[in-house]
Amino acid sequence: MPEDEKPAVRPVKRAKKVVEDVAPAAEPAKLPTPHEVREARKAQLVEWSMALGLESEGKVDELRARLLERIEEAAETKEEKEAPAEEPVERVEEAPAKPKRAKKAEKPAEKAKEAKGKEEAEPAHEARQKPILDPRTRILLRLRAETSARRPPFRRQEWFRYKKFGDEWRKPQGGQSKLRRHFGYRWNLPSAGYRGPREVRGLHPSGFQEVLVHSPRQLEGIDPAKQAVRIAGGVGTRKRELIEKACEERKIRVLNRMVTE
Repeated sequence: MPEDEKPAVRPVKRAKKVVEDVAPAAEPAKLPTPHEVREARKAQLVEWSMALGLESEGKVDELRARLLERIEEAAETKEEKEAPAEEPVERVEEAPAKPKRAKKAEKPAEKAKEAKGKEEAEPAHEARQKPILDPRTRILLRLRAETSARRPPFRRQEWFRYKKFGDEWRKPQGGQSKLRRHFGYRWNLPSAGYRGPREVRGLHPSGFQEVLVHSPRQLEGIDPAKQAVRIAGGVGTRKRELIEKACEERKIRVLNRMVTE
């Protein structure tokens, strides 16, 4: 081999880099709106639950409840992120507070005078007199109140058509009246099933038995523990004051006491 000629240098083969196939990043599942969740059927709800990583088993109401809860959490998180950061508040050194002057000691006579004035301005509250009832009567009164709360308003036939009728009840008299004949699409008529217990029928809501009084002489024989007085509407002011004064002496409750300012 001649000296001038140099051996040919073979190119070095570089190893090929193996590029791994990178799967595209999965897009976050789009949250449905609350309206879509309420209107969707079970198949769609199951699909959304699986996409969001929620439990996909259960009834339709349970699936909807889970999805709505997730939507609310996402909305709260978004509001927290979008909320502007609070700016640091610079502390302002407050001036030293001036020492307060000691109040003059009030004299005991002045204190007593102020307390007396308050008592005169605000009279003490007197609880209304209540009847003495046995446990059974109390239970029946409570039952009567519950029955009255459930009782529907009874209105006369075609009360909604004519203004002159009003809401007061009138028994239907027509021969072809659908209300009188108890047709199913008409409202119910007053019947025995709507009444309260017989033993407490006619009693005042407090439990007293009402006694109508026209003069002070009719207060004799009234039991303050069970009976209360209702003054008649035709009684004048002068006689009403006499009746109320007599009731106070005998400790009898007046249900319609005269209002005085």
